[in-house]
Amino acid sequence: MRYKLAPLYCRPWTLNGISARLIESHYENNYGGALNRLNAIAEEIEQLDLSTTSGQSLARLKRDEMVALNSTLLHELYFASLGGDGRVLPEALASAIAQDFGSVDRWRQEFVGIANGLAGGSGWVLLTYVPRDGRLVNQIASDHAQSIAGGVPILALDMYEHAYHLEFGANAGAYIAAFMRNIDWSAVQLRHEDAIKVAPPRPLEQKQFADVPSISVEEVREMLESGTSVQIIDTRPKHYTTKAQDIMEGAVWRDPERLDDWIGTLSKTEPVVTFCVYGFHIGCETASTLRKAGFDARYMSGGHFAWKAIKGPVRLFDDGALVNSRLTETS
Repeated sequence: MRYKLAPLYCRPWTLNGISARLIESHYENNYGGALNRLNAIAEEIEQLDLSTTSGQSLARLKRDEMVALNSTLLHELYFASLGGDGRVLPEALASAIAQDFGSVDRWRQEFVGIANGLAGGSGWVLLTYVPRDGRLVNQIASDHAQSIAGGVPILALDMYEHAYHLEFGANAGAYIAAFMRNIDWSAVQLRHEDAIKVAPPRPLEQKQFADVPSISVEEVREMLESGTSVQIIDTRPKHYTTKAQDIMEGAVWRDPERLDDWIGTLSKTEPVVTFCVYGFHIGCETASTLRKAGFDARYMSGGHFAWKAIKGPVRLFDDGALVNSRLTETS
């Protein structure tokens, strides 16, 4: 199985007191790093000869996989938690928090207190809904080592000694074999049917561009690696490119404000992929305009930083690149 990068959910330039640079670095290096580790671990597990691999080696890899997967999921939740007015809670949510914590203020004091207690250390502070009890709780998640965030378990084997030592002593193998013989698969099936009804996290939706198709950074990478002919247009705004350090390998920069000047240089027989900084307005608007002009155009979800987060190849973006692009546009 391969895990795909999620586009950056929040709009960094709208945040109050948190710089776009901080979000970019966090997304590219920490979140992207976790996802790349996760895929590397998954690939290593897939290539194992399970008939000869020791249980200790497999357990180590599965622990590493859990940590990387939880880091990936929690980072996606973190970015999706930003971008609003933190002072104002919707009435329904405020009521639910007040019911479970006594008041919104008490919840806030507890949540902030936990965060202060982790200062200088490591871990996550989470507001979590527990379906079993139908209530909200604050929790600490240390070193990404909690169970899979948002998971709904349908089968569990307790491997703490208290689960088997009294009867099986140190013979854990016998206990495991007995457990496997006693699984109620009909009950597991019912829990699975319930679990698949739980909706996944809401994906990023841009309603104003609902009719414009997107393409993931992974799909773009596959196109390039397979040798598929594709026209990749970097449409980051001019004011951004003047301070940009790199550009996607295989892409050409074009000023989105001068689309009419360079649209004639594109071929209508090859697909076009446009992207901007984060995959929001500019890349989408450019793709929309190109589609109306008869091009097979899509915007790259997540934009420039999503490409960097999957470690897609880049080259230096210097003044020469800008000059060459301007010359092309005016030639």
